[in-house]
Amino acid sequence: MTTETTEGPDTAAELDPFEIRVLAVLAEKEALTPDNYPMSLNALTNGCNQLSSRDPVMQLSEETVAEVLQRLMQRKYVNGITQAGARVTKYEHRMRLKWTLEQDKLAVLAILMLRGPQTAGEIRTRSGRIHEFKSVAEVESALQFLIDKYPPVVAKLALAPGTKEPRYGQLLGGEAALAREESAFGSVSSPSGQGGRLAQLEQEVAALRSEVADLKAHFETFRQQFE
Repeated sequence: MTTETTEGPDTAAELDPFEIRVLAVLAEKEALTPDNYPMSLNALTNGCNQLSSRDPVMQLSEETVAEVLQRLMQRKYVNGITQAGARVTKYEHRMRLKWTLEQDKLAVLAILMLRGPQTAGEIRTRSGRIHEFKSVAEVESALQFLIDKYPPVVAKLALAPGTKEPRYGQLLGGEAALAREESAFGSVSSPSGQGGRLAQLEQEVAALRSEVADLKAHFETFRQQFE
């Protein structure tokens, strides 16, 4: 097995949660802050520990992120770039090349890596700053592409009790890791009646707050360009 395959993920070993987070942040920031991409270790660490648009929220040290980057570079998921005269190495992901992904597919995968299993509608709402989907059908088409890859990098999950839309999850951490994520979702969404409705409303409010925080951060970055 070669490490340069473009037909699917490196199946020799699954990615751990830290590796998934680092790759996803690189893909996200490439689209959101292209002027600051490739990313320094400090900026990448801050992105991994970001409180908004992350599920779960993590608290990684620079030392941990540096170790993760070394593993990812060894497996050809990441490039380290040292420019002439620069004091720090910067990093870029290779997911687009490794798995032959256009931007819409990369956006879908990155959102699933950052925020866990979601419906196609949720992906469309949350991916707008990485790639603008005109319809849910476009998201579903991108998801099907990722499902049909060999080996697949995304799976369609069974409908949870009380839900109408299927959810999708990334398989980079393996089927067992995805099953644990789905089990955690089931334990949160299982209450019925008023309690279940309250939990749903709390999740919706949290999602809205996250979107507002993202917009504020984006505006602040834009504003600083003119100072």
